[in-house]
This record gives sequence, C-alpha cells and structure tokens, in this order.
Amino acid sequence: MDYIEINRKSWNEKTDIHIRSDFYDNENFLHGKSSLKSIELDLLGGIAGKSILHLQCHFGQDSISLGRLGAMVTGVDLSDTAIKRAKEFASKMQVQTKFICCNLYDLPQHLDEQFDIVFTSYGTIGWLPDLGKWAEIISRYLKPGGKFILVEFHPVVWMFDDDFTKMGYNYFNTGAITETETGTYADRQAPIKQEFVSWNHSLGEVINNLIKNGLEINSFTEFNYSPYNCFKHTTELEPGKFRIVHLDDKIPMIYSILATKKNKW
Repeated sequence: MDYIEINRKSWNEKTDIHIRSDFYDNENFLHGKSSLKSIELDLLGGIAGKSILHLQCHFGQDSISLGRLGAMVTGVDLSDTAIKRAKEFASKMQVQTKFICCNLYDLPQHLDEQFDIVFTSYGTIGWLPDLGKWAEIISRYLKPGGKFILVEFHPVVWMFDDDFTKMGYNYFNTGAITETETGTYADRQAPIKQEFVSWNHSLGEVINNLIKNGLEINSFTEFNYSPYNCFKHTTELEPGKFRIVHLDDKIPMIYSILATKKNKW
C-alpha cells in the first residue's frame, strides 16, 4: 500500500474545495484576516524576525499568517496542488513565504538549514505512520535552544466514531487505518469521494519520541473545546470554541506542546 500517493491524491482533490469553503474563509484571509488561533499565538509569542519551519502546511494560510507577523517562514506539504495554491496566495499577498512540496520524511533531500521555531498544528500527525522519524525531522531542523510548537486534536477525539456515539478506534497506534470519505470536514456536501490512510497516536507516543530526540517539554496543555468546527454534532459555546453537544466539556478535544531543543543535542 502506497499511503503517500493515496493521501497525496486525497489532499489534491480536497484543496480547491477547501479554498472555496466557508470553513477556511479564504476571501477574508486574502483581505488580511489571520488564520491563526489564540492557542498557537499564545505559544508563539513575538515572532518578528524569527525563522519558522511549518510542517504540513496545507495551502499555506497559517504559513502566510506567520509571515505577516514578521517571521521568515518555510512551509512544507505533501500535496502539489496545495503547495501550488500556497505559492500563488503568497505571491498575490506579497508575503515572502517559501514552500516545499514533499513527503515530510523526505524533507532532508530538499532543505538544509535550521530554524528558530518548528511549528505544526491541527490534524497533521495522524497522516504519519512513524513519530520517531517525525521527531528526528523536528530535531534536525531546530537550532539548539529552538522551540517546537505543536497544537493538535486530542487522541481521545479519534477514538470515537463520526457521530461520537461509540468507541470505534483504538487509542494506541495499532497500524494503518484505511477509510473512504464522501465530502470533507470543510464541506460535507462536496461531490468527492476519496480513500485515505491515517494513524492514531497516543500522547505517550508523541511526547516520548520528542524526548528521545533531544527535546525538553516545557508545557503540555489540554483543552475541552476545538477552535475549529470540523466535527459532527457540535455547538459553539462562545465565539470560536466548539464542543460535541452530547459530550459537553467531558472530553479533551485539543492539546498543545511547547518544547525546546537541548543545546548539547
């Protein structure tokens, strides 16, 4: 099974639908609205003049938003359609953001520098089978003393079926999960049907692989809401904070990690 090509095809098919969707609000983004959420902004702090490597950047909204804040950003994504659109948007908006199209694990074949910050967020690590290799990439591209920032959907969320009525998946990584989806999280009525391959990753798997690759965990926080309305049966408890109606505040939906690369690693 060539999961890379399966997922590349899936994201290529979804990209232009996402750009047109209300979910991504791309028209307002092009007119200056930031796509970044308060969770990651609080962790990033002042980034003017900082170099940032943004892993799995989709069609570049967050990368460009980081660039607007004065950072020197390089975005990476598997989808050639997404990277093409990201380059178009950056050029149109005159933001000096670089973009690379490649499988994340192949990044050393395309990029040879280190960064002040490595950043990745919201629905990224589930597309990767091996978090050991992922953490190696993060460590390789961080300067000594550099920061890694991850904001991700909580693994408890991925244990449920789509309706959040029963446990449908294992909390731990027990191998590839191959599924077929009609529509997308950004537009459930979109006339597409695609196969994709994903993996569930426990918190222990995430944290221990970072530690093994020379990163010191500075903070770990869990949130009982999602800043994205990307699941079924949600309610907006306040602007930009969504929960599953019948689960209320009973489950964690997001977590964040701030880590620092050790100077002697």
